[in-house]
Amino acid sequence: MGATKVSLVMSTLGRVDEVLQFIAGLERLEHRDFELIIVDQNDDTRLHDACANVAPSFALHYLRRPDIKGLSRGRNLGLGQASGDIVCFPDDDCLYPPTLVSKVLARFEETGCDVLCGRAAALDGRSINGRFETSAQHVDLRNVFTTQIEWVVFFKRQVLQRLEGYDEDIGVGASTPWQSCEGPEITIRAIQAGFGVYYDPEIYAHHPELNTQHPDRAMRQKGRRYARGMGYVIKKHSYGFPYLAKYLVRPIGGACVSLLKGNLRRVFYYLNVAAGRAEGYMGICLEGGRLQKK
Repeated sequence: MGATKVSLVMSTLGRVDEVLQFIAGLERLEHRDFELIIVDQNDDTRLHDACANVAPSFALHYLRRPDIKGLSRGRNLGLGQASGDIVCFPDDDCLYPPTLVSKVLARFEETGCDVLCGRAAALDGRSINGRFETSAQHVDLRNVFTTQIEWVVFFKRQVLQRLEGYDEDIGVGASTPWQSCEGPEITIRAIQAGFGVYYDPEIYAHHPELNTQHPDRAMRQKGRRYARGMGYVIKKHSYGFPYLAKYLVRPIGGACVSLLKGNLRRVFYYLNVAAGRAEGYMGICLEGGRLQKK
């Protein structure tokens, strides 16, 4: 796939320096046939002004849409501008290693897959910010939640066109409580549509590591918000309660271990994750002590 063009679609809100660092990092990519599409959802012009002052060696397309909020909405908007054969959706605070796209194209060629998934890693290569399988494997409905993170998933463009993009009711900034798991959700739909999906732990990119060892109040709340998205996706695609149960047992077990270690912050983080997954599955949201049906 040496002549393959890749489109990187970044939906962004609230960050400038991190976006500029990502742009600078792309100059080191081995594969040079790519474009970056930035969908700027900021109300101010800081990112607009910053992008106007960069002159990368690759095609950079900038769309300013402060009227559109939500990560999935921004990605879908950028997808409409993408011209690449392969499309991915980097976060606005991640970094792509120089060899990443070259590895991705080689794996597409070797596996014949339609969607290729990777993992989040620290700079030393260890997995962070999630639970990931340790061996390369085909992705199916059973392992979809442990074989990807949405900003390291690469799609053949026709897959996204067939699926009509992301579900805009899911993901950070959506107008619903389901603030995560838009990545597994679209991958589930790809599998159901008959597309081949593959995961390789050698496909990874970098991201700041979330502090779940000693999480503060904001991190504990974030854990609950993101967990609701997972519970909702499990229910939306009719996995059933037994499948959800294992994703409730894990954080409850983590809370018990943390209690024995005297780490109360982590206890409450794990309990928030379990509660959020249950809320998402039941289609409810507990905010401010009030029960809201969604």
